Amino acid sequence: MILTPDNEYSAVLDTCVLAPMPLCDTLLRCAEEPALYRAYWSEETLIELRRVLLKIGLTEEQANRRITMMQIAYPEAVISIPAGFLAAMPSLPDPSDRHVVAGAILAKADVIVTGNLRDFPKDLLEPYHLLVHSPDEFLLHQYHLNPWAMLEKLDNQASAIGQSRTKIIEKFEVATPLFAKALRMRESM
Repeated sequence: MILTPDNEYSAVLDTCVLAPMPLCDTLLRCAEEPALYRAYWSEETLIELRRVLLKIGLTEEQANRRITMMQIAYPEAVISIPAGFLAAMPSLPDPSDRHVVAGAILAKADVIVTGNLRDFPKDLLEPYHLLVHSPDEFLLHQYHLNPWAMLEKLDNQASAIGQSRTKIIEKFEVATPLFAKALRMRESM
């Protein structure tokens, strides 16, 4: 369940950050109570996520279960985009990403978290007071705001899958190298 964090910071999560399980798990755990931020996504994101999960080898049952669990755990996260609203969105390099921007505007989000930064030019998002961050930038930002809370989230994630925090950090080496580096530095202290 998403509860409003004290800082009111909110993010729209793009499909590409929800598909890889370790990254998705971390992002969603950060939105759990005590929440570091509020997570949002559009209905279209969930449809796209299902297609991606099937494409990367999950069964229909696995993909449906994962999305259903997200909807149950984060019912406030789903943004419904009214008919016609997409047509008013700015022209993006990939027009199929307009639902992400529309969701961010409707949610009054602060940032879009995506691995496809080039598809969300900053100059097009600026009029809507939206930032765009890679998952690396976003997680690093959350870590610097509250390192102890982030470490607790990672410890809970590790415990849930029977691994150590170090193993979780190793999973971040490629997708979020700056975040992983900051965590490794903390581990070595």
